[in-house]
Amino acid sequence: MLAILNQLAVSFDLPILDWIQAHLQCGFLDAVMPIVTLFGEGGIFWIAWAVLMLIFPKTRKTGIAMGIALVMGLLICNVTLKPLVQRPRPYDFQAENFGVTIKLLIDAQHDYSFPSGHTIASFEAAVALLLNDKRMGIPAMVIAVLVTFSRLYLYVHYPTDVIFSIIVGTLFAFIGNALAGKIAERLPAQKKGKYEA
Repeated sequence: MLAILNQLAVSFDLPILDWIQAHLQCGFLDAVMPIVTLFGEGGIFWIAWAVLMLIFPKTRKTGIAMGIALVMGLLICNVTLKPLVQRPRPYDFQAENFGVTIKLLIDAQHDYSFPSGHTIASFEAAVALLLNDKRMGIPAMVIAVLVTFSRLYLYVHYPTDVIFSIIVGTLFAFIGNALAGKIAERLPAQKKGKYEA
């Protein structure tokens, strides 16, 4: 699989990353993208959001859906696929194969490139939110898209990393939502308020 990904890196990925660097790079994005990418760092932002959803009975199903999806992403993508595939980061690939040094705006990453943990976590959580509450889901999707773009802008992921991660993250969100529905049915019924019929 790594050989296929390396071929894609040359024919598809690096031209896109280099186009972003040549045509979209500017002082404003140089300052903003390192901050935006933190929303996907370790999934902490999304985990905190899921925990907040779990606290309130009305949003508990959403929190469960987010939690299931995030755990699936962690186990299947970060724990299993990253060390199995061992895809080098694009800046390392450029240096090793073409002698090109990419000036990074953030610290070099210490794990493998495929898939993108930031993107998977963001889409798992954002899609789960969107499936249950559009008022929260739409802003969450905007954040997820921005986090995903930041990984390309910062030259720490290939487009194929994030495309795969968007698809898988969305799939895990749907699975998490389906399982959360079954779990929510088994939870004690929410007590009605004093003035509710």
